[in-house]
Amino acid sequence: MLTKIYLYFIIYAFLGWCTEVVYAALKEGKFVNRGFLNGPYCPIYGFGVITVVGLLSPIHGNPFLLFLGSVFVTSLLELITGFILEKIFKQRWWDYSEVPFNIGGYICPLFSLMWGLACLIVVDSIHPMISRLVDIIPHVPVLIIMIVFTAAYIVDIIATVNTIFKLNRRMERIEELSARIKKSSDELGESLAAGTITLVAKKELIEEKINQEKEKLEEKIEQTKQEMESEWTNMVQRRREVLEEMKKSLNKELLEADIFGLKRLMKAFPGWKTKRNKEAFNVLREFFNKKSPKKKL
Repeated sequence: MLTKIYLYFIIYAFLGWCTEVVYAALKEGKFVNRGFLNGPYCPIYGFGVITVVGLLSPIHGNPFLLFLGSVFVTSLLELITGFILEKIFKQRWWDYSEVPFNIGGYICPLFSLMWGLACLIVVDSIHPMISRLVDIIPHVPVLIIMIVFTAAYIVDIIATVNTIFKLNRRMERIEELSARIKKSSDELGESLAAGTITLVAKKELIEEKINQEKEKLEEKIEQTKQEMESEWTNMVQRRREVLEEMKKSLNKELLEADIFGLKRLMKAFPGWKTKRNKEAFNVLREFFNKKSPKKKL
């Protein structure tokens, strides 16, 4: 029985991934690997169908109760999954905040009703066929499928989790660099403004003294102006060099942010939001959007 349940999980995780790919192709006009993991499977679909079939089989003969139960079970599963993923990774993988009557952005009536209808079709039509297929698969191929899937699944989870944690650390460094660049830029602007005001004030003072002692002070005024201009030019140049160095560091962080699986995750979850380092996350998203222009089917 456990073997059959595990095979159901593998099959429905794969079918769920296929559904997401088709939905993305119709919506975006291109292929997008919508799964949380890199491989062709969406575990939440596997868990969802197994839970619905296991809990709601007793009311299989009542379509109305089956629909209501499916809406409740799938919505609860989506709510719990979204909440746990956000708490673990500090990221939000889907967001229904703009959809009316949503709950925390994790679930909304529109998609809950869609899951309910989908489960009706699965329980009535698809699962009986899948069940008969599983019953006729020989024991040896079943073991091979389970071993290969389990190995790939574990490696995929480790790689994806590592990618997300690397992203969080990268965003913290980018956020720090962005703050330093902004501070340096503000200091440079303030210095330029202060220098301009000082020059204007001193220029007026110098002109007044020139009127009083033009011939006597002419050489001294010229020397003073040159010293001031030289000092100001050197100060501005130093500020610019510091600012350019910080920008180079930021660009380096962005170029090195090409973490395995990161671009795929950003494409797969267009509603992905982060609770920390929001400015750095937006910088990364804009950077990858510029690097990877959309290719229409």
